[in-house]
Amino acid sequence: MLFPETAIVRQKLPRKEIKDIPAAVQRAFQTLNLKARTKPGDSVAVGVGSRGISNISLIVKECLRLLKERDLSPFIVPAMGSHGGNTPEGEISTLAHLGITESSMEVPIVAVDDVIQVGTLKTDVPILLDRAAAEAGHVVVINRVKPHTKFHAAIESGPTKMLAVGFGKRQGAAVYHRAAIRYSFDILQDAARHILSARSVLFGLAIVEDACKNVARISAMTPENWFETERTLLKEARLMMPRIPFDPIDVLIVDEIGKDISGIGMDSNVTGRHRDLAGDFFTAPHVKRIFVRELSPRSNGNANGIGLADFTTQRLVDAIDFEKTYTNALTAISPEKAAVPMHFQADRQCIEACLHTIGMIKPEAVRLVRIKNTATLDRLVVSKPLEREIAPNPDLEMVTPWRPMEFDEKGNLCSL
Repeated sequence: MLFPETAIVRQKLPRKEIKDIPAAVQRAFQTLNLKARTKPGDSVAVGVGSRGISNISLIVKECLRLLKERDLSPFIVPAMGSHGGNTPEGEISTLAHLGITESSMEVPIVAVDDVIQVGTLKTDVPILLDRAAAEAGHVVVINRVKPHTKFHAAIESGPTKMLAVGFGKRQGAAVYHRAAIRYSFDILQDAARHILSARSVLFGLAIVEDACKNVARISAMTPENWFETERTLLKEARLMMPRIPFDPIDVLIVDEIGKDISGIGMDSNVTGRHRDLAGDFFTAPHVKRIFVRELSPRSNGNANGIGLADFTTQRLVDAIDFEKTYTNALTAISPEKAAVPMHFQADRQCIEACLHTIGMIKPEAVRLVRIKNTATLDRLVVSKPLEREIAPNPDLEMVTPWRPMEFDEKGNLCSL
């Protein structure tokens, strides 16, 4: 089979990087009046999730240092819903991959597998909270604010979701996802609102990243301004979100997916494709076929989201931890995202399958884009039919000339 010629293109992305992370955390702390709400020796459960947030270990460590400086006794609680296989060992391992360990953070990590009910919503929805967090004197939430992959609302993915779903463990995550089918995902705000009123949530540290995955903002959220702050930060995050600058696309090649990249492995806000009981959508960049090559090692075998691809490789399938993947997908009421697509031994076979199933399009006319992952969009490989859209776009620059697609001796694509 003939393959389209391709070239590497550099995309200029919105950049707003904070150079001094500890200083940014300190400035956020200066907006808080913790002394009025705490007493020396109080325990503080600091919730940390599973996402690959830039500089997360540095942010968490500085937060812990400032809490200890105020004579408080912080400890870390894995607040990641069903991620990490919903076991204390899996959660601790997930945090370790983020550089967060007891030795590096100099505080205990308290990972438990049970929750307690702290209230009820809509007469039949229990509000669940990690037992260690519920028994602590106070709670702190550290999370990134970004558009969600499953739904769109004024508040999507961020501290509010972590407070409800992350701290709810697998049980809470499952309850809220099931309830959302009936009540919508506004149920997360309702649950967070109850927790904010029923427990001493000292503050949230809300992180916004720019399109290059640099930390662009760190803001403190208090119970009094919680939802207003997150709504504002989500608007900022949405404006800086990286996107593929071509539409439509016949074939999208994604080098890697993983939980460290997106909650569903590859961000549907970037691929334009989502399948879910809560609602399917097919938006820009309107991709006909998606081929995923690898599973990120930092995903620890969790391949949730692979079901959104049309084709993949045998090596990715071999890297799947099905227990973790199925646990995550079932908890999120999304078994379709764990469905393994048609897979072949080599990249060449996968690309051939893509080209065979996009319609009567000659190889030289195929609109193909290759990306590293949905969080890294500063360099793209594109096919020649996209050339006419590159020149007039001031944010795009050709890096290499047009050349044949290159495969190694095993039939796999060469490095991007």
